[in-house]
This record gives sequence, C-alpha cells and structure tokens, in this order.
Amino acid sequence: MTEKIVIIGNGMAPGRMLEELFEKAPGRFDVTIFNAEPRVNYDRIMLSPVLSGEKCYDDIVIHNDHWYATHGVTLHKGARVTEIDRQAKTVTSAKGITASYDKLVIATGSLPFIIPVPGHQLPGVLAYRDLADVEKMVEIAGAKGRAIVIGAGLLGLEAAYGLKRQGMEVTVIHLNPTIMDRQLDPPAAYLLEKALTERGIDIITKANTKQILGTDKVEGIELDDGRVITGDMVIMAVGIRPASSLAKDAGIAVNRGIVVDDGMMTSDPNVFSLGECAEHRGICYGLVAPLYEAARVLADRLIGGTSEYHGSVVNTKLKVTGINLFSAGDFAEAPDREEIVLRDASAGIYKRLVLKDNRIIGAVLYGETADGSWFFDLMKRGTDISQMRDTLIFGQSYQGGSPLDPMAAVAALPDDAEICGCNGVCKGKITTTITGKGLTSLDDVRAHTKASASCGSCTGLVEQLMALTLGDAYNPAAVTPMCTCTELGHDDVRRLIKAKTLKTIPAVMQELEWRTSCGCAKCRPALNYYLVCDWPDEYADDYQSRYINERVHANIQKDGTYSVVPRMWGGVTNAAELRAIADVVDKFEIPMVKVTGGQRIDLLGIEKEDLPAVWADLGKAGFISGQAYAKGLRTVKTCVGSDWCRFGTQDSTGFGIRVEKFMWGSWTPAKLKLAVSGCPRNCAEATCKDIGVICVDSGFEIHFAGAAGLDIKGTDVLGLVKTEDEALEHIVALTQMYREQGRYLERIYKWAKRIGHDEIRRQIMGDPEKRGAYYDRFVFSQTFAQVDPWSERVSGKDKHEFKPMATISYNQAAE
Repeated sequence: MTEKIVIIGNGMAPGRMLEELFEKAPGRFDVTIFNAEPRVNYDRIMLSPVLSGEKCYDDIVIHNDHWYATHGVTLHKGARVTEIDRQAKTVTSAKGITASYDKLVIATGSLPFIIPVPGHQLPGVLAYRDLADVEKMVEIAGAKGRAIVIGAGLLGLEAAYGLKRQGMEVTVIHLNPTIMDRQLDPPAAYLLEKALTERGIDIITKANTKQILGTDKVEGIELDDGRVITGDMVIMAVGIRPASSLAKDAGIAVNRGIVVDDGMMTSDPNVFSLGECAEHRGICYGLVAPLYEAARVLADRLIGGTSEYHGSVVNTKLKVTGINLFSAGDFAEAPDREEIVLRDASAGIYKRLVLKDNRIIGAVLYGETADGSWFFDLMKRGTDISQMRDTLIFGQSYQGGSPLDPMAAVAALPDDAEICGCNGVCKGKITTTITGKGLTSLDDVRAHTKASASCGSCTGLVEQLMALTLGDAYNPAAVTPMCTCTELGHDDVRRLIKAKTLKTIPAVMQELEWRTSCGCAKCRPALNYYLVCDWPDEYADDYQSRYINERVHANIQKDGTYSVVPRMWGGVTNAAELRAIADVVDKFEIPMVKVTGGQRIDLLGIEKEDLPAVWADLGKAGFISGQAYAKGLRTVKTCVGSDWCRFGTQDSTGFGIRVEKFMWGSWTPAKLKLAVSGCPRNCAEATCKDIGVICVDSGFEIHFAGAAGLDIKGTDVLGLVKTEDEALEHIVALTQMYREQGRYLERIYKWAKRIGHDEIRRQIMGDPEKRGAYYDRFVFSQTFAQVDPWSERVSGKDKHEFKPMATISYNQAAE
C-alpha cells in the first residue's frame, strides 16, 4: 500500500529528497507537491548566470514535467498553500485544492527582507530570490539605465554583475566598511572590490539608505549623508528570513525557523521540514549543500531508516565569471588563533588560513581556489595539520616538501570529501557512479551525479576523478582545445559567445584571448558557424571563414574543377528541369553527369569561372543550390509512398518535399541528410540517415543518429507521432537542438552519443515547452537563412571569387 506524502514547496531540497526516495523505494509513495511558483523545479543557484545571460531558464530546470509524470507525482503549479489541518491531516491551497497526507514535508523556503524605508513599495523595487525576480530585472534592464543594488553580500554582488552584463550601469550600496563582510576578511574584500570596480561596477561602502526616490516608479535613492544616486531599479539584497508562518499558524513549533530534530521532524511526528525554512540546532541554513545533506537524511527517515543530520560546515563561492573566490569557516581574529597568509600581488592571489589548536577553522582564498575542497575537508574533519604546518598554505600538492602529482592529490581525498559544493556531491558518489554506470564523458557525469553541472568551478576536480577512475579509458575530448589558437574547447567557446554577447569573430578572439591575431583554418569556420547559429539576425556570415566548397558554393574536385548539384525537392524532377540540365551540359561541355545516392543529379567538371553562368542558366529553370557542399541540410531522400506504391502507408514524397522546403538553407555543425520511407520496407533507407522517418499505419516513426559513411550505424527511434504537422515539429526541434549543442564538424550521431539518446528523447518527445522553443528558434533563424547563394552570386555578390587569376609572364614580372 502506498503512503501519501504531501510537499509544500518545490525547491532544490525537496527535489533532492524525492530523487533519493524514488531511487531507494520506487513505487512506495504517492507524492503531491504544492508549488507557489507557476513552474517546475529549477536550480536557484543558477539564477545569477540567468540574470547575466550566461544561461537561460531551460538550462537550469532540474525536473521537468516529464520527470514528474514518470514518477507519478502530482504537481500543483502556482498553488500557494494557505492552511494545514493537522487533525484531518490535509493541506489546502489558495485555489481551493485540498490534499490529504500520511506524512507532510514543509519546504516553504525563505522570504527576502525588504528595508522599510520610504519608497520601498514603488514599482522597480525588487528582491532577488526567484525566477520571477530575474525576469522583472531583465525586463527593466532592456531600457539600460542604472540599477542600484542595496547590499554587497553574495546575492547582491551576483545581481550587480548580472545587471552589468545586461548593459546597465550599476551602483552597489553597502552599510559596512567592506563588501561580503560575512564571508571575507578585509584583504580579500579589497581584492574583490577592485575586481568588480574594474568591471565597471560602482561600489559605495559605509553608506545607509535614507529613502527611495520616485513618484510612480523608482527614480533613485537618497543616502543618509545627503548624496543622491539616480536609477531605474533598486534591488534589495540585504538578507532573508525563514518562511515559517504557515507552520506557526498550524501550531507547529517555530523559533526563527521551523524547529526540527536530527531526523528533520517537527513538533508533529507526521510533519517534517526541509530547506531554508527549517531551523536545526538553532541554525537556519541558506546554502544548498547543507540542505542536500538534510534531504538525504529525511529521505532515509521516510523509508524507515535511522539517519541523523548533525549540522553542516558551509563554504561560499561567488558566481561571477572570471573571479575565483572561496570562503569557509570562521576567520575572525582572536588571541587563541594563528593565521597563515600568502600574498602574490602581481598575480592577484591572496590566501589565508585561520588555525586553532593546529586545526583549520577558517579559510579565505582569492585568485587561486583549486585547494578549496582540500582545505574544506581538513576543516570538516578537524585534521591535525601540525606535520604539514610549513607547507600547508601551498596546498595539497606540496605536502611532504615536494610537489605532489595532482592525480595523487585527488586520489588521497577520502570518499566523503565534497567535490561539488553547489550540489553536495562527494568523491565516492562520483567514482561509484562512473564505474557502476560505465560513464566515460563529463556530460555523462554531470547528468547522473549533477557534479560540475551548476557553477562549474569543480570541473577540474571532476575531470581528475574521471581520469583516476577510468585510467586509459578516459578520453577528455570535451576539454580538448578547438585548435592551437586557444585553450578553450568548443563547448566553452559556445557558452562564452552567448554569455559575453560576442557577435563578431574579432570580438570573440579579443575577449576570449586568442593566441593568434586572426585565428586559423580550424577555428575560424567553427566560430563563423557558432555566430551564425547564435545571432542569426545580427551576425553577417563571413564567407572568408568558410572552407572552399562553402565559399564558392560548389564541390572542388581533384583536378581543380567543380561539381554542381541543383536542388530537386524530395528527389522529384520533371521534363522541363531535365531539359534545362541537358542544355547546360551541352552549353558548357560538362564531361560527367552522375545520379547521386541522395536522388539528385551531379554535374562534374565545371571550371570555376563558369560557375555563375551555369547557375544563371539553372536558375532560369527554377533551380536553387542543392547545397551539396554545405555543413547544413543537403537532401531529403524519399520513396514514392502511398500515391503510387501498393505498400505505402503515407505520402512520403509529399512529406519529404515539405520538410526539405521548410528546412533548406539552415547551417548545421556538420552535413545533415534526411530520408522519408513510405512503409517499413524502407526503400528510402531512412534508418541510416542523420534523421529519418518511417511511415506506418498509425503515423510517422521518427529515427535519428544514423550513419552510412566511414562509420556504419543504424538509427535509433526517437518516437512515434500521428500527423505530418507533429512530425515536422519534432524533426525541426531535433535539428535545432543539434544546431545549438553540436560541436563544429560533429555529426549528429556523435553528438547524440555525447549528449545521450535518452536525454534527447526527454527534451524532444517528453517536454512540449522545450520542443516548442527549439522549433520557434529554428523558424526565426530561417527568416535569414533561406537565401539562395547561387542567385546572389549571379547578381554579382563576391564576383571576384570567380574571376580567373591573371597570368603574368616572367618578363612582365621583371618589368
């Protein structure tokens, strides 16, 4: 018999608890969630990258609608609970929804503190706690102007950086003499303030807000000393308080937060509390790592275990691109403490360890934070460091007086050492998951453990663990530089192009610190593709950054001539088109005419200077470029389907033509070939294409990730849809997902293997919102992509490309 669990709140802590429950006791619980926000569970740690533009909402979703459906969870979105009836064991929402429970989990989180100064209720005064806050900030930031952030703590500075990235001028007001004074000592705060100031953020310390100015909306603030700062938005980032009023109204014991014991149980044995609203041993935690630890304990208790939560030691990292900062423990000065300090002014490095009785009780690292996890582990364990006192500040690699191989340092970490602070993932969890599930890529590890999936600061450690666990089987392709011009891999380049709003190749090379002045033949085509894909309405395609075939829109042959392939929609032609091709063959004395495997006609042996004239004659007959040279859609191969074939179940020819006319012109990471077969006999060979469709009586079976070149690989089934319209939407969305995530020259089957076939199915088949977003972005890009390059060149564009080089005699050259 299933037990009814009702959860009030749908944040990260109850989400982690449910993951543990479903893993350890699948099918045992009937779960209902009331979420005050009108959406699914998302990673609140990543709100700062969303605000700065480095990530979007889709990137930070933890559990989508498909996940809840798969696990039989009833999720009420936008349903704020107003009453808990402990006698009837029910909860009721503001919308009148009532659910009964056997066990209740209150995870209502926290509320932002708003300073009650005059003007605090004006439109444009915002908190910074959830996605709705971020959306409002981005909306106001669209008009640029100035943002004023009150509070220079962790959230305040992340908000300031994000709004600066949105193009606003930003001023931060802080009451105390140094910023982030709860997490940093004055020297580290000085370095951080300097770095933020260099990024264009104004910081005013020792400043108190007197009032917020404005009549109908925010116009600025006035400080106690009379200074006035004009602005269009005020962000309050001055603290939070547990959202405990619902529990208090129900008669549950509340102090500052909802009081819980070591099993996360409240004063009612059938009610538990989790997250920022809970108070354990007098402490309310606001960071995710301790909340995850408590979530694991509560999951174990709900299935009958005896786990206990004894509190947490926490650490802090700032999510500002390019700033490395780590802080943990107590670093205040006291007579019974000593400190070890390392400063390197030229490198911008500051490290300080606070010791008591030969044990680390506090650590502040700025500029170089690789040893943060090791120092943090020593602190949590209370390790006696007297034997390594002289070399401690230099980090784990220098213990024993000589440098230690980094791999050996990682190997020395205990299994319960925390690797990913954002998601509370320890070393043992990562290594056992790698071996247990046969994981071989960083993306796999992120997907299965969440380590390195949030801020990414632990990526290096995770990769070292992978190398340590897999040995020679480890292939760090994901971090291989895209070329010798840069240390960055393709994924990082793509991410930073969006994050830094880079819209030209020179801007990319300057901002990402390319080693060469203009790049090389390997990176320029890749950058050109990424910019075309990311900024279709703003970036001007740089044909000089393309390979020769894409530059001249024909395929070069070994003798220096070119081949031309006119587009024949779905492989269908007619007498007029064939006559036009025959006339061109005769007129230009084309030596070879070949039918291709993609049901097209290839004209081989054309001189470069004749290409525009050949295209002009073909254009008069209605032909456009077949783009047989392109890293893009080439052909959609079809069979005759139900119109002619006695076995056909659908109009495969008509659908193939529809798909090709809809998708032609789109650039992709590598060439893209499609096919539509009218029945399972598969005459169009759809099961070895990048994307294929098999028509069946009940609709359209979509396949993907096939190959029939150097690699021979059959497709995998994406899913079955009933109508042509649905099939088109799914195919287009899959293509756009590949366009946005694929690395340049990475065929779709390699991309699918890297991302995971199940993940692709989840996003395209199981998540209508995500699928629709991919579809819409593709349609938008097609507005700019569907321009025939042949007709452009016939009209004179890039005409110098097709002029023969002048022949200069030796005597002429000498003159």
